[in-house]
Amino acid sequence: MSGTFSEWFWWDRLWLPGNLTWADLEDNDEFIYAKPSHLYVTVPLSLIFLVVRYLFERLIATPVAAYLGVTEKTRRKLEHNAILEHSFTTKTKNPEQADIDGLSKKCSWSSMQVERWFRKRRNQDRPGVLKKFREASWRLVFYLASFISGIIALYDKPWFYDLRKIWMSYPKQSLLESQYWYYVLVISFYLSLVLSITFDVKRKDFREQIIHHWATLTLLAFSWCGNYIRIGTIVLLIHDASDILLEAAKIFNYAKWERFCNGIFVVFAFIFMVTRIIIFPFWIIHCTWVYPHDHYAPFFGYYFFNVVLVILLLLHIFWWCLILRMVKKFLFGSLLTNDERSDNEEDEGEDEDGETISTEDKDGHVKVTNGGGGGVAKRH
Repeated sequence: MSGTFSEWFWWDRLWLPGNLTWADLEDNDEFIYAKPSHLYVTVPLSLIFLVVRYLFERLIATPVAAYLGVTEKTRRKLEHNAILEHSFTTKTKNPEQADIDGLSKKCSWSSMQVERWFRKRRNQDRPGVLKKFREASWRLVFYLASFISGIIALYDKPWFYDLRKIWMSYPKQSLLESQYWYYVLVISFYLSLVLSITFDVKRKDFREQIIHHWATLTLLAFSWCGNYIRIGTIVLLIHDASDILLEAAKIFNYAKWERFCNGIFVVFAFIFMVTRIIIFPFWIIHCTWVYPHDHYAPFFGYYFFNVVLVILLLLHIFWWCLILRMVKKFLFGSLLTNDERSDNEEDEGEDEDGETISTEDKDGHVKVTNGGGGGVAKRH
């Protein structure tokens, strides 16, 4: 049965155009072709990435965070209450007012005390700013290295400047060593993100991130097996351009460098628009949708590849709408306060116990409110 499935899955007509077969893509003295077996190495490499990331975050990112003054906020120890803990773990982490009133009677606490307990209990599970700083630092280093590698791999290639040349002689295009390492390392990195996503900071767009990671891995794996490597390297390059700026803005935000954070965010928004909202659909998808007709008739792989690209485009549009909200706040407000793409931290402060109420989102944009009504200070 597994043999039948494998035979069907690797059917020539699903992956290759026209009358070509896998036999036509056998290595010879002139050409070396990408093979699915080449991707097996990404599994151990993804585990190595996790180890390298662990060491980087603790040996490099943590000292840098300390140098920049990024420290964890000390949270008060939460008073244990068996009734509230049972409700928190088995029923809901965000009780309605009716539930709060019922719990206050069971505990002989006021409704305000119960509400404050749930708020503090939720905040116990929230990641601190140091964890966010380390994650952003790791992603920044990789995206920067990936972007530089992409430039090195593409700058001297004729198809980088004339997208029509991407399809010349397709799929009989020899695999270059630079393409091999570029692809393998990027796939390994995204696979490591999937493996660690349950331990990383969860965002408001957690589901979209999951879809994005799997769509990216699917696109990379399929483009490798179908020898769409030329266009694949360009897709990776234009994605890294804005990701670098986003992670840099987060880092400066956590370090409370407001001017740098705001300036980089504006540049990020512009680069994101240019690369993912303009270049990606009107150059890249146009290249994959229109130009192949000059060389071969459409087949399943052609449609599948373009569908995955459209899924990525829809995610780009989703995130661009959230970014526009932030830009609107930036232009018509004093400072950026909330990142529309992420969950906000809950109020932890200046309540009846004298704590300071602070609200922090995924990218660290924070709004600090004086619980006594003395005013609001906004930090990005």
